[in-house]
Amino acid sequence: MIAKFLMLAGAAPAALSVQVAQAQDTPDPIAVAAAPQDDGGTSEEIVVLGFGQSRQVQTVSAIDMERLTPGTSPLKAIAKLPGVNFQSSDAFGAYEWSTRISLRGFNQNQLGFTLDGVPLGDMSYGNVNGLHVSRAVISENLASTTVAQGAGAIGTASTSNLGGTLQFVSRAPSDTFDVVGSGTYGSDRTYRGFARLDTGDLGDGLKGYISYGFLQTDKWKGYGNQRQHQANAKLVKEINALGSITAFLNFSDRRETDYQDLSYDIIRRRGLTNDNIGDNYALALQIAKVYANQNATSAATRPYPTAGVVFPAGIGTVDDVYFDAGGLRRDWLGGVTFDATLTPELSLTSTSYYHKNKGQGSWITPYVGTPAGAPDGNGGTIATASPLSFRTTEYGIDRAGNLTRLAYETGVNRLELGGWVESNSFTQARRFYGMADAATPNRDTLAYQKDPFFTQWAGKYDTFTLQYYVADTLTLGDLTINGGWKGMRVQNSANLTTGTLVAGKIEAKDWFLPQIGAVYRLDGGAEVFASYTENMRAFVSSATTGPFSITQAGFNAIRSTLKPETSKTVEGGLRLRSGALQVSAVGYYVDFSNRLLTFANGAGIIGNPPTLNNAGSVRSYGAELSAYYRIAGAFSVFASYSYNKATYRDDVRSVAGAVLTATKGKTVVDTPESMAKGELVYDDKRFFARAGADYMSKRYFTYLNDQSVGARVLVDASIGYRFPTLGGLAIEGSVTNLTDKSYISTIGSNGYGASGDNQTLLAGAPRQVFVTLRKGF
Repeated sequence: MIAKFLMLAGAAPAALSVQVAQAQDTPDPIAVAAAPQDDGGTSEEIVVLGFGQSRQVQTVSAIDMERLTPGTSPLKAIAKLPGVNFQSSDAFGAYEWSTRISLRGFNQNQLGFTLDGVPLGDMSYGNVNGLHVSRAVISENLASTTVAQGAGAIGTASTSNLGGTLQFVSRAPSDTFDVVGSGTYGSDRTYRGFARLDTGDLGDGLKGYISYGFLQTDKWKGYGNQRQHQANAKLVKEINALGSITAFLNFSDRRETDYQDLSYDIIRRRGLTNDNIGDNYALALQIAKVYANQNATSAATRPYPTAGVVFPAGIGTVDDVYFDAGGLRRDWLGGVTFDATLTPELSLTSTSYYHKNKGQGSWITPYVGTPAGAPDGNGGTIATASPLSFRTTEYGIDRAGNLTRLAYETGVNRLELGGWVESNSFTQARRFYGMADAATPNRDTLAYQKDPFFTQWAGKYDTFTLQYYVADTLTLGDLTINGGWKGMRVQNSANLTTGTLVAGKIEAKDWFLPQIGAVYRLDGGAEVFASYTENMRAFVSSATTGPFSITQAGFNAIRSTLKPETSKTVEGGLRLRSGALQVSAVGYYVDFSNRLLTFANGAGIIGNPPTLNNAGSVRSYGAELSAYYRIAGAFSVFASYSYNKATYRDDVRSVAGAVLTATKGKTVVDTPESMAKGELVYDDKRFFARAGADYMSKRYFTYLNDQSVGARVLVDASIGYRFPTLGGLAIEGSVTNLTDKSYISTIGSNGYGASGDNQTLLAGAPRQVFVTLRKGF
């Protein structure tokens, strides 16, 4: 596949891999770099409010990441920004099954994510075209995170960015030799270590670094642990005045024991601390045997007559507790960038990348038993039939791509032409492995499995992406106007090797998606801005999401009429910078067409094929306000408020036109109407402290809005001290969920239903405390 891609991209084999020189993301031609202004006496602002840009754009710096518990996801660092809805059931925000982020009512699958310009796909669990940022880079190696809440940069390498983008930028190697490190210990036996070696300049502009991070923590409830090994390496070679070559290689091996998905019924009966029973295999077997007996056609055909038909005390349904579940992901991401100054006016940046992924999602299921004689995974066979089996969803990603940008500056104009091409081969399978009816389990959910007794389905899903953009930025004194368009074609194909799911092809194409914007600088550090953007989201090639996840008959019925999701976004606002004060206010309107809704059929974990429906359009409008103020010396405060009204404008109808679900006028699921965040920081270079609060109003998890999760306020805090005479040594204590609030964090973990209760909720972590020793930061 790599050779095929190289021929398509026109790249030399030596150029295969990834990274933008000096850790800079692809410049945004529909934005203008802010002119130098007074920053209130510091160059270490934790949030930059996008001055000089024609869109709502905000950046969180590495300084802010350093104030969070080491290992914290960069997604949690941007949760304080307006319009950002972030959820996770763990303290670090890194447990991928629970991690969700949305912007202005657009969910994670409808956003774009890049690392140094390289596409991360839609960063969903079971990602088919990328990987989560918590695996792509170690958090200590991030330089900044930039959020475009409404419309991403026109050159962003993404086919899913309907509602905005998150652009992560990694740090460049240091010019001087340096060794830094940190160690963290805290609640639930959390161990976190990090070390980085910078070579400094080795001569002739050659420098690099290598780093390693490790995290292990017990679950905050139930039984089991979560752990991750990561390694990042980067090498930069400056080539005099011609530019530079940058290469990097990142590795991640993440294995996490899952938390149990909850419903309101389970919460009422068993509480928010209900979880899987990974330390009680005998109880899991007993529950499964009772369930099998209950489904027998008669007493005489019960497969486990001594187990009876009544669940053990405290168990109401077979879905109350499962034995265990887990998620495994192993990723290699590497690449190289050539950044060249061809003439004083003309520059070229070309990045080639390659990503290899192996993944497995596991669940010990009581819905499918193990037959006698099935392989036991240890070289033997299962002696007697068992009511449990080990179900996996197995993933493999093999993708390569190239991004190339040519920029030409002449007078008041900056012209850009860019393109992105990617070939992605994704394999996916649903398999079952034998579990013994014995005193102890014979398989580990945190290990890759072998010797299945049954493959329910397996397929190969190929995606070929071609995207280009043309843009111009015109600077006329205090007025800057920028405009352009992008076009894309994404071809998807499904080739089923086992089972009865969909095989076929589908395509999303639009060669003209315009963007236009303007920013005008007023007196007194103020500016006004406005922009208009059109975007399209391509279909996804997968057996578990998108048009290939339904039945063959369903796919055949909708293939010729199904349209990709599209959005039109208008936004405008005012920014003000006056001394130590920065303020940004913006209003927006979004017309979202051809929204695709996936209805879960039965409990999501069972894996029944969902129903895919075109729900017509969605209308969103709202406002966002953010402010940063350096109060005096070492004190600073940041606050934001956002209001969003997002409603479905049509009912969901069948192909024949009959109303399936009366969604018209209902609020979009998982879209809080109001969010307010605040943060107070003190840092005098020795003593430092931070306290932050996050309010979110209620969220619906049914399309008919008859089930919702209530409002909540979360508070985090940290405090620390640096020892100047000890070579940069610092100690820090941090607390998450300071008030120890019991709450539901993630909703939609198993999708959304039309109405009624659904086992699709995850509880948030209680108060947790961590202590960190750092050196060199």
